[in-house]
Formats: sequence, C-alpha cells, structure tokens
Amino acid sequence: MKILVLNSGSSSLKYQVIDMDTETMLAKGYFERIGQEDSFLTHTVNGQKHKFEHRAKNHEQAIAFVFKRLINEHYGVIDSLEDLAGIGHRVVHGGEKFKEPVIITDEVIKGIEECSDLAPLHNPAAVLEIKACKKLAPDVKMVAVFDTAFHHTITKEKYIYPIPYKYYEKYGIRKYGFHGTSHNYVAHRVAEIVGKDIKELKIVNCHLGQGCSVCAIKNGESVETSMGLTPLGGIPMGSRSGDLDPSIVTYLMQKEGFSVDDMEYILNKQSGLYGMSGISVDMRDIEAEALSGGRHAKLAMDVFHYQVAQYIAKCAVAMGGIDVITFTAGIGERAPISRKAICDYLKFFGVKIDEKKNETRKEEVEISAPDSKIRVFAIPTNEELMIARETLKLCT
Repeated sequence: MKILVLNSGSSSLKYQVIDMDTETMLAKGYFERIGQEDSFLTHTVNGQKHKFEHRAKNHEQAIAFVFKRLINEHYGVIDSLEDLAGIGHRVVHGGEKFKEPVIITDEVIKGIEECSDLAPLHNPAAVLEIKACKKLAPDVKMVAVFDTAFHHTITKEKYIYPIPYKYYEKYGIRKYGFHGTSHNYVAHRVAEIVGKDIKELKIVNCHLGQGCSVCAIKNGESVETSMGLTPLGGIPMGSRSGDLDPSIVTYLMQKEGFSVDDMEYILNKQSGLYGMSGISVDMRDIEAEALSGGRHAKLAMDVFHYQVAQYIAKCAVAMGGIDVITFTAGIGERAPISRKAICDYLKFFGVKIDEKKNETRKEEVEISAPDSKIRVFAIPTNEELMIARETLKLCT
C-alpha cells in the first residue's frame, strides 16, 4: 500500500511516497519557485538526487510534472497513479469546522477555502494542490490532514481570548494551534521509546524550527499550545515575532505610519530571531555570530531560550506536571546549545542534562541525565509519515 503525501506553499510543493507495509519512504521531492521562469524540482529516489529545471506556471503544472517522475521507469516508484492507495494533503488551517482528517469532497474544499482568511499564505495553496490532484488523478482517494485538528481537545478556557466574546462568535477568533501533526507524531514516538501507554504520560513537545510551537500533551491529547489564531503567535521564531503587547502594533502604526499590510510583513518576515539579531532566520548563523561575540545574536538566543522555557513551565500548569520533554524540528534536533540553555532554566523542576548525549544531532536520543526528574529527548519529527497513516485509515 503506497501513499503520496503532498504539502504545498504559495510557490512550492513538497512530497513523499511512503510504502505503508513497511512505513519506508520510497521517494521524496521539492518543487521550488512555482510560477517563476526558473522553477525546478529536486527529486530523490534510492538515495540519489535528481534535479529537473522545468517551468511550472502553477501548481497543476508542477504536480503533473511530479506525477510523471513518480511513474518514470528511471526515477519512479509506482507503475501508475492507480497504484496509490491514497493522497494525503497537509492543510494548515481547519478552523472550527475540521476537527479530524477527512476524505476530500467538494464540500470539504469549500470549507478549506472558507478558512483561508485565517491562513492566507497556506490554505489557498492547499486548495490549488487538491484541485490539481482531483483533475490529474480523479480515481485516487484524497484525504485532508489539518495542522489545527490535533488541538481541538484544548478546553474553552484555554482557547478563548479576553476580547469581546462577540468577535469569537462572529469571526471565530480564538486560539487554534498548529504543528499538530508533528506534535502528535513525536508524542506517540516518545511513548514507544519509554515503553509506556501515551495515556499515562504528561509530555511537552517543543517543535523548534523556523516556525516554533510548544505543546502540552496529556493522555495523548493536546491540552495547551503556544501558537494562537495564526502561526504568528507564541514564542519567537525565525522571522515571526510570537506574542507581543498588542499596543506595540498600534503604537508603531501611529509613529511610523505603517499600514495593516506593513505590520503583517514586519511581524511575519522581519521579527523574531532575525529581527533581534539582524543576522539571519537560521539559528545556525545566529549561534555562530553569538559565539564570535555578536551581542545582538546572543541577545536573540537568550530571549528565545527564555521564552521557550517559560512556555514549558506554562505547560506544566496545564497538565499538573511533566513526565517527558521532547525537542524536534531543525533547532530541536540539531542545536545542543539551545537545548541545554532551555533545560538550564528548568533545573528547579529537577531537569538535568547529560552534556555528552546532548551533543547528538538529527538522531533519536535521550539527553537527560540518569537522575533527572523529567526525561528529556531529541526526536526527529516525521509529519509525512503521520499524514500517511491518517490517510491510510480513511482510504482502506
């Protein structure tokens, strides 16, 4: 049983083909600069990368080109599209309408479009992707898996914002949370590693990459998370601000004459680690600058580490304690300095790090010391596999 997983951005397309009998990845790829003259595809199969320069004016043309690679005798992993048991689509925002993965119908597509105001950079691209697949592979079942769905177990007192209630009723303004597929995967994986039923564990998962979120997972369910109405909220990220005093926005608009679009751009593209450091959105660049004596880079790292640790403590309040802390995604999997700095703030919880084990990168590893009261792990995430599992459930 083979599942194709697709994840579209406004000008990009990522994909994997996974053999669900063994849960092994057969092929993966990344189509970049869709809509531009210099668009290209990097397709990996059998460990070998193949680059194809191909102009794709839109997502439909990009997906059509990918499909041809997947059935190609030299680069392919299936004989025909009918060999696919299903296609799983990552959709960022499901609003309050979609609380679990669903088989895609015309009604579902309409529902995803209706959530586009909440995720204007992501949902429209997902709709383009879905419509293209519907046209190019009409006989293959498709499933939408929503980043927000995992967080629908968060209770109302934790997701309602302290603004007039009518705006929740009118516009659905509330905390939704994101990275749900990643949080779900890592929580189940760490339960397997420690050999306990996930329903017996209180887990805090820190998904730290260019986008970052922290999630409290109790009894296998999300009970608190850092991101909010949109993926802009929560802890600082690569170029996103995270939470702010709301008056900062209106103050800057008054002082600088910024428009709404200006502020959206500043908060999403010029803030976070990049804004504080003035260096990069990439923690590796910021870390190198900080180690060379860069004051702003060090400050950016200090702010980031402190706020992640703060949110872990908040998660302890939400769950009444913590059994396991996990780190995942680019920073979580590859930045020992950041993991240690965050855990150092949590010494009062009894967290202790094995510094030698903490040097491990991009591998599953327990980084806590034997006498740590809370176990700490670094676990590479696998959102594509989680989407494939959800897709298979609904397509068989």
